[in-house]
Amino acid sequence: MPLHAITEVYGEAGLRDRFALELESFPDADRQKLTEALDLAATLHSGDRRVREPYLNHLLRVAIRIIKYYGVRDTDVLVAALLHDAVEDHPDELGGVPADTPYPEATEAALAVLSHRFNCRVADLVRSVTNPEYDPARDRHEQYREHVAENLERDPWARVIKISDFTDNGVGVIHTTLEKAFRAATKYRPLVPMLRELVGRPDTPLSTSAKEHILDQLDLAEERFAAILDA
Repeated sequence: MPLHAITEVYGEAGLRDRFALELESFPDADRQKLTEALDLAATLHSGDRRVREPYLNHLLRVAIRIIKYYGVRDTDVLVAALLHDAVEDHPDELGGVPADTPYPEATEAALAVLSHRFNCRVADLVRSVTNPEYDPARDRHEQYREHVAENLERDPWARVIKISDFTDNGVGVIHTTLEKAFRAATKYRPLVPMLRELVGRPDTPLSTSAKEHILDQLDLAEERFAAILDA
Protein backbone atom coordinates (compact mmCIF):
# COMPACT_ATOMS: atom_id res chain seq x y z
CA MET A 1 0.00 0.00 0.00
CA PRO A 2 1.42 3.47 -0.89
CA LEU A 3 2.68 5.42 2.09
CA HIS A 4 0.17 8.24 1.75
CA ALA A 5 -2.61 5.65 1.51
CA ILE A 6 -1.41 4.07 4.76
CA THR A 7 -1.50 7.55 6.27
CA GLU A 8 -5.05 8.21 5.08
CA VAL A 9 -6.40 4.87 6.29
CA TYR A 10 -4.35 4.05 9.38
CA GLY A 11 -2.69 7.33 10.39
CA GLU A 12 0.43 7.59 12.53
CA ALA A 13 -0.16 4.16 14.11
CA GLY A 14 -0.13 2.53 10.68
CA LEU A 15 3.09 4.26 9.67
CA ARG A 16 4.72 3.28 12.95
CA ASP A 17 3.69 -0.33 12.36
CA ARG A 18 5.07 -0.21 8.81
CA PHE A 19 8.35 1.25 10.07
CA ALA A 20 8.61 -1.44 12.73
CA LEU A 21 7.99 -4.07 10.06
CA GLU A 22 10.83 -2.67 7.93
CA LEU A 23 13.15 -2.78 10.94
CA GLU A 24 12.55 -6.44 11.74
CA SER A 25 15.41 -7.57 9.50
CA PHE A 26 17.90 -5.04 10.94
CA PRO A 27 20.47 -6.09 13.56
CA ASP A 28 19.41 -5.41 17.14
CA ALA A 29 21.89 -2.55 17.62
CA ASP A 30 20.72 -0.79 14.46
CA ARG A 31 17.08 -1.32 15.35
CA GLN A 32 17.71 0.17 18.79
CA LYS A 33 19.44 3.22 17.31
CA LEU A 34 16.61 3.82 14.84
CA THR A 35 14.02 3.45 17.57
CA GLU A 36 15.92 6.00 19.65
CA ALA A 37 15.94 8.40 16.69
CA LEU A 38 12.21 7.93 16.16
CA ASP A 39 11.51 8.57 19.85
CA LEU A 40 13.59 11.75 19.73
CA ALA A 41 11.80 12.93 16.59
CA ALA A 42 8.43 12.19 18.18
CA THR A 43 9.35 14.22 21.26
CA LEU A 44 10.70 17.21 19.35
CA HIS A 45 7.82 17.35 16.88
CA SER A 46 5.07 16.37 19.32
CA GLY A 47 3.25 19.67 18.90
CA ASP A 48 3.87 20.04 15.16
CA ARG A 49 1.34 19.36 12.42
CA ARG A 50 1.32 19.32 8.62
CA VAL A 51 -2.18 20.75 8.08
CA ARG A 52 -4.14 17.48 8.43
CA GLU A 53 -1.69 15.20 10.20
CA PRO A 54 0.98 14.95 12.90
CA TYR A 55 4.35 16.07 11.57
CA LEU A 56 5.87 12.75 12.59
CA ASN A 57 3.97 11.10 9.72
CA HIS A 58 6.12 12.97 7.22
CA LEU A 59 9.34 11.87 8.93
CA LEU A 60 8.18 8.25 9.03
CA ARG A 61 7.29 8.27 5.33
CA VAL A 62 10.67 9.78 4.41
CA ALA A 63 12.53 7.04 6.32
CA ILE A 64 10.30 4.15 5.17
CA ARG A 65 10.63 5.26 1.54
CA ILE A 66 14.42 5.19 1.79
CA ILE A 67 14.36 1.63 3.12
CA LYS A 68 11.56 0.15 1.03
CA TYR A 69 11.84 1.90 -2.31
CA TYR A 70 15.49 3.00 -2.38
CA GLY A 71 16.88 -0.19 -0.84
CA VAL A 72 19.06 1.69 1.66
CA ARG A 73 19.90 0.05 4.98
CA ASP A 74 22.56 2.51 6.13
CA THR A 75 21.54 3.26 9.70
CA ASP A 76 23.18 6.69 9.82
CA VAL A 77 21.24 7.79 6.75
CA LEU A 78 17.98 6.52 8.23
CA VAL A 79 18.61 8.21 11.59
CA ALA A 80 19.31 11.45 9.75
CA ALA A 81 16.14 10.97 7.69
CA LEU A 82 14.03 10.69 10.84
CA LEU A 83 15.71 13.79 12.29
CA HIS A 84 16.14 15.79 9.09
CA ASP A 85 13.89 18.63 10.31
CA ALA A 86 14.81 18.48 14.00
CA VAL A 87 17.60 21.05 13.91
CA GLU A 88 15.76 23.42 11.59
CA ASP A 89 12.47 23.32 13.51
CA HIS A 90 13.63 22.84 17.11
CA PRO A 91 17.27 23.94 17.44
CA ASP A 92 16.93 25.43 20.93
CA GLU A 93 14.99 22.49 22.34
CA LEU A 94 17.38 19.93 20.84
CA GLY A 95 20.49 21.94 21.65
CA GLY A 96 19.43 22.71 25.21
CA VAL A 97 19.85 26.47 24.76
CA PRO A 98 17.47 29.38 25.60
CA ALA A 99 14.65 29.99 23.16
CA ASP A 100 16.02 33.42 22.25
CA THR A 101 19.41 32.05 21.18
CA PRO A 102 20.28 33.28 17.64
CA TYR A 103 19.47 30.65 15.02
CA PRO A 104 23.08 29.99 13.88
CA GLU A 105 24.24 29.38 17.46
CA ALA A 106 21.24 27.24 18.31
CA THR A 107 21.79 25.23 15.13
CA GLU A 108 25.38 24.45 16.08
CA ALA A 109 24.32 23.44 19.59
CA ALA A 110 21.65 21.11 18.19
CA LEU A 111 24.07 19.54 15.71
CA ALA A 112 26.57 18.98 18.53
CA VAL A 113 23.90 17.06 20.45
CA LEU A 114 23.21 14.84 17.41
CA SER A 115 26.93 14.23 16.99
CA HIS A 116 27.28 13.22 20.64
CA ARG A 117 24.08 11.18 20.81
CA PHE A 118 24.54 9.38 17.49
CA ASN A 119 27.72 10.26 15.60
CA CYS A 120 29.42 12.95 13.51
CA ARG A 121 28.14 11.51 10.23
CA VAL A 122 24.51 11.74 11.34
CA ALA A 123 25.09 15.36 12.37
CA ASP A 124 26.77 16.17 9.04
CA LEU A 125 23.90 14.64 7.07
CA VAL A 126 21.34 16.62 9.04
CA ARG A 127 23.44 19.76 8.56
CA SER A 128 23.34 19.23 4.79
CA VAL A 129 19.53 19.23 4.72
CA THR A 130 19.03 21.98 7.32
CA ASN A 131 18.15 25.39 5.93
CA PRO A 132 20.39 28.30 6.95
CA GLU A 133 19.21 31.63 8.26
CA TYR A 134 17.93 33.45 5.18
CA ASP A 135 18.64 37.03 4.14
CA PRO A 136 15.25 38.80 4.52
CA ALA A 137 16.17 41.15 1.68
CA ARG A 138 16.32 38.29 -0.85
CA ASP A 139 13.71 35.90 -2.20
CA ARG A 140 13.33 33.06 0.30
CA HIS A 141 12.60 30.36 -2.29
CA GLU A 142 15.63 31.37 -4.35
CA GLN A 143 17.88 31.11 -1.29
CA TYR A 144 16.36 27.72 -0.47
CA ARG A 145 17.13 26.39 -3.95
CA GLU A 146 20.70 27.72 -3.80
CA HIS A 147 21.22 26.03 -0.44
CA VAL A 148 19.85 22.70 -1.70
CA ALA A 149 21.97 22.79 -4.85
CA GLU A 150 25.17 23.59 -2.96
CA ASN A 151 24.75 20.94 -0.27
CA LEU A 152 23.53 18.14 -2.52
CA GLU A 153 26.41 18.81 -4.90
CA ARG A 154 28.94 17.97 -2.21
CA ASP A 155 27.08 15.28 -0.23
CA PRO A 156 25.73 12.31 -2.23
CA TRP A 157 24.10 10.64 0.78
CA ALA A 158 22.29 13.85 1.69
CA ARG A 159 20.75 13.62 -1.81
CA VAL A 160 19.02 10.40 -0.77
CA ILE A 161 17.38 12.09 2.23
CA LYS A 162 16.42 15.24 0.34
CA ILE A 163 14.98 13.27 -2.59
CA SER A 164 12.74 11.25 -0.27
CA ASP A 165 11.73 14.46 1.50
CA PHE A 166 11.03 16.11 -1.86
CA THR A 167 8.99 13.11 -3.03
CA ASP A 168 6.87 13.23 0.09
CA ASN A 169 6.21 16.93 -0.44
CA GLY A 170 5.95 16.79 -4.24
CA VAL A 171 4.04 13.63 -5.04
CA GLY A 172 2.12 14.16 -1.80
CA VAL A 173 1.13 17.69 -2.78
CA ILE A 174 -2.41 16.48 -3.54
CA HIS A 175 -2.85 15.42 0.10
CA THR A 176 -3.08 18.92 1.49
CA THR A 177 -5.11 22.10 1.21
CA LEU A 178 -5.24 24.06 -2.05
CA GLU A 179 -3.43 27.02 -0.52
CA LYS A 180 -0.56 24.89 0.80
CA ALA A 181 -0.43 22.92 -2.46
CA PHE A 182 0.06 26.14 -4.43
CA ARG A 183 2.84 27.30 -2.08
CA ALA A 184 4.55 23.91 -2.26
CA ALA A 185 4.33 23.73 -6.06
CA THR A 186 5.80 27.23 -6.36
CA LYS A 187 8.67 26.34 -4.02
CA TYR A 188 9.50 22.87 -5.30
CA ARG A 189 8.79 22.83 -9.03
CA PRO A 190 12.08 24.59 -9.99
CA LEU A 191 14.00 21.86 -8.15
CA VAL A 192 12.78 19.02 -10.37
CA PRO A 193 15.38 19.40 -13.19
CA MET A 194 18.23 19.68 -10.68
CA LEU A 195 17.10 16.60 -8.76
CA ARG A 196 16.75 14.61 -11.98
CA GLU A 197 20.33 15.45 -12.87
CA LEU A 198 21.64 14.62 -9.39
CA VAL A 199 19.81 11.30 -9.26
CA GLY A 200 21.42 10.23 -12.51
CA ARG A 201 24.96 10.89 -11.37
CA PRO A 202 27.27 7.89 -10.88
CA ASP A 203 28.17 9.01 -7.35
CA THR A 204 24.56 9.02 -6.15
CA PRO A 205 24.65 5.87 -3.96
CA LEU A 206 21.51 4.13 -5.23
CA SER A 207 20.80 1.17 -7.48
CA THR A 208 19.62 1.60 -11.06
CA SER A 209 16.14 0.40 -10.14
CA ALA A 210 15.93 2.88 -7.24
CA LYS A 211 16.99 5.70 -9.53
CA GLU A 212 14.37 4.71 -12.10
CA HIS A 213 11.72 4.67 -9.37
CA ILE A 214 12.78 8.14 -8.22
CA LEU A 215 12.73 9.54 -11.76
CA ASP A 216 9.20 8.22 -12.18
CA GLN A 217 8.23 9.94 -8.92
CA LEU A 218 9.81 13.20 -10.08
CA ASP A 219 7.78 13.00 -13.29
CA LEU A 220 4.63 12.50 -11.24
CA ALA A 221 5.51 15.43 -8.98
CA GLU A 222 6.08 17.63 -12.04
CA GLU A 223 2.69 16.62 -13.44
CA ARG A 224 1.02 17.57 -10.18
CA PHE A 225 2.89 20.86 -9.90
CA ALA A 226 1.87 21.71 -13.47
CA ALA A 227 -1.76 20.90 -12.76
CA ILE A 228 -1.71 23.25 -9.78
CA LEU A 229 0.29 26.13 -11.25
CA ASP A 230 -0.67 26.04 -14.95
CA ALA A 231 -4.39 25.58 -14.55
